[in-house]
Amino acid sequence: MIERIIHFSIKNKFIVGLFVVALIGWGTYSLTKLPIDAIPDITNNQVQIISLAPSLAVQEVESFITAPIEVAVANIPNTIELRSISRLGLSVITVVFKDDVDIYWARQQLNERLKEAEESIPTGLAQISLAPISSGLGEIYQYRLSVEKGLEHKYTPMELRTLQDWTVRREMLGTSGVADINSYGGFVKQYEVAINPERLRGMNLTLNEQ
Repeated sequence: MIERIIHFSIKNKFIVGLFVVALIGWGTYSLTKLPIDAIPDITNNQVQIISLAPSLAVQEVESFITAPIEVAVANIPNTIELRSISRLGLSVITVVFKDDVDIYWARQQLNERLKEAEESIPTGLAQISLAPISSGLGEIYQYRLSVEKGLEHKYTPMELRTLQDWTVRREMLGTSGVADINSYGGFVKQYEVAINPERLRGMNLTLNEQ
């Protein structure tokens, strides 16, 4: 068989030459269309569930948030893997699906199961949401706001969290290529309004009236 190919190539040099030229042209064209990346994305088909609960410790996040959500999403069809990370005030659950699963179908399934999970989580305990559609390489950077030694009294953890939420985060979200920024830690500033019932009665007002 090989001898016949060799004899054919020797006798039909022009045809073989055309074939080689066509092959080189096809390879050159394919090379121009080949996507090149310094860090190729080899991430599997996954969706992340991020829950923020600043007032909870690690054990409480695992018991009250991570565990109920894992139970709710464990039996979704076409799921390959389920893993989670519980930190101080933060829960990240990653659900890995088969490669042929549509990402929007997967997110819809998770949204439906999250509504069931929220019934077993105390109201207002955590802010639960799906992470933006991105690869596993999406979380590329972690940072923290700190104060130089000797100036700790000038900035409290609440002031640092406020600076992160209202200044640093808003500026970084305007950067091209940044999909989202998740903040945790510190103390979220809250405003408390104390009602004087006697003054309300004196003005014939109720709490529901504005």
